[in-house]
Amino acid sequence: MSDMWIWITIAGLTAATLITRAGFLVLGERLRLPPRVERALRYAPACALAAIVVPDVVFVSGTPLWSFENYRLIAAVAATIFFIRTRNMLWTIVFGMAVFTLLRVLSTTP
Repeated sequence: MSDMWIWITIAGLTAATLITRAGFLVLGERLRLPPRVERALRYAPACALAAIVVPDVVFVSGTPLWSFENYRLIAAVAATIFFIRTRNMLWTIVFGMAVFTLLRVLSTTP
């Protein structure tokens, strides 16, 4: 690929990013999304987070591991239960990491 095509690609991607992201800012209140779309967009952050976290928790070395040997999965389930009971995000993170660390430490000790 020549230098010219690289610069054309960069310019094209820049334009696409500006148009799609700045459109909502520039149009502001003049652009009204249907209520159904607005309701659906409320779930986008949770869906994106789940798409990032779940594969890292479930998959070990590229294969799903649904057993007690998967310490990340056990810690995630424990943290989820902790969050449901306390509704405190900071302590949920601390609790989940503590469970994960404890499981790893206990598994490596003879």
